[in-house]
Formats: sequence, C-alpha cells, structure tokens
Amino acid sequence: MFHPTVFDNIKVSLENQLYDYDNLDGILIITDRTDLLNLALMSREFTLSFKLSGGFKVTSEVVLLSSVKDLSDEILETPGSDPGCSLLLRFYMEIEDVSLQCPAIERILSGIWGPDLKPEQSLSFCYGEEGDTYHNCIQLTFNRQITEAQMEDIPDLLKYLLQSAEELEGV
Repeated sequence: MFHPTVFDNIKVSLENQLYDYDNLDGILIITDRTDLLNLALMSREFTLSFKLSGGFKVTSEVVLLSSVKDLSDEILETPGSDPGCSLLLRFYMEIEDVSLQCPAIERILSGIWGPDLKPEQSLSFCYGEEGDTYHNCIQLTFNRQITEAQMEDIPDLLKYLLQSAEELEGV
C-alpha cells in the first residue's frame, strides 16, 4: 500500500484549506495549480495560485518543494534526519513607482511576517512596451524545512498569507 510522504501530507493540507477558502468561503479564487515531478532530479514541486475575491492587483502563490534528499531521508529513515520540504510564498503585482511602492511592500510584509523573513523583490519589464509599469515578483522563503510537526500551523500561515495579499492590494 502507498505510504504518503511528508510532501504529500503537507500538500494535501494546504490544498484542502485553500480550496475550502475558494469553494466554501468565497474569499479567494484559485487561478492555477501545478503538481510537478522532475524525473531528472527526482524532485517535486506543488504550486497553487489565487487572487482574493474582489482583488485584481495581486496574485498570490504557495510553493512547496521536495528534493531527492528530502525523499530519500524519509524513505530510508536516515538517522538524525527530520524529513520535510521547503516552502515559498510569492506575490505577483504590477507597480509603477519603484522608489515608493517597493519600500511600502517591504514594510507591509516585514510587519506581517517579522524581520527574519525578508521579502525578495524582482522587477522586470517588457522591452518596447509603452509605459513605466514593472512586473514585481515578491518572494518569501522560509529558512527551515517544513515538517509534519508544523501541520497545525498551516491555518495561521494561510491567515497571514491572506492578510499579506489584502494589504498588498492597497499598494
């Protein structure tokens, strides 16, 4: 019989709660979902993207990653290991005033997530397009592995994720 991995268990928990927010509560709309297995690296990646209901500026994304080492430590029950996976949160939005909006975004996210989770902002634009609009990809990378011991923290994590998306809508 199939024994689900830590990655599978966390993925299902995140997925269920976010789909409940979409289908039952109506507070967000799921816009994309990917579940990838990289056979060359034997890694996994799960991504779920959404927009807040009534929100139009920010797309939020939860990314769960698992490497071959994470999987092998779990399956082989490697002594001293604590199997888990990596978690990233991303926000995509268009900005026009880099010197004003980027610091505001950093203040908002640092206020919600604390000083240890520093937002990384990557700006891009399409050469030749008219206007001064930049695509901003804001990423929060958790500095430790997420394990099944943190499963009960997922509702709070999603609460802060929703709060982040809501406050970024106002930037």
